[in-house]
Amino acid sequence: MQSYTFFLKYASFFVSLQQNLCKMPHLINNAVLIPEFARMINEGHTVSFTPDGVSMRPFIEGGKDSVVLVKPQRLRVGDIVLAQVQDGRYVLHRLIRLEGEQVTLMGDGNLYGEEYCFTDDVLAQVAVIRSPKGHRKPLTRGWLWHALLPVRKYLLKIYRHTPRLL
Repeated sequence: MQSYTFFLKYASFFVSLQQNLCKMPHLINNAVLIPEFARMINEGHTVSFTPDGVSMRPFIEGGKDSVVLVKPQRLRVGDIVLAQVQDGRYVLHRLIRLEGEQVTLMGDGNLYGEEYCFTDDVLAQVAVIRSPKGHRKPLTRGWLWHALLPVRKYLLKIYRHTPRLL
């Protein structure tokens, strides 16, 4: 009888553990995930995912908003792109300068620091941004936001302390 109770106790523990693991988001290393995104996009598919981090605030809220990625067409200043930058990291940032094949990126939520890559390193372009409730968010070119860089620190502070409507 004791071994049967022991078995039931641990069997219910493993069922509970499995149920909880299924509820948890699965984190996959970007070095594995992003190349797979690129492969799918190059085959003509769109890819939707929820990026993490705060570097694209206020336009993309990391861990909450989702983005739809498509194959990059004609790159323009203001596009939000997924790229592998010179130090090997993958970033989802706004294209702020395009000089020939040289691309300069910067996150909308960043106060300083630019990343550099070449046009061939741009893996995807953001076509749609969706809020957690599924509302389509405006996909702006970011001209005004970039011009407000000197006061961005204060605007981001106000943004962090303002309740979200969507």
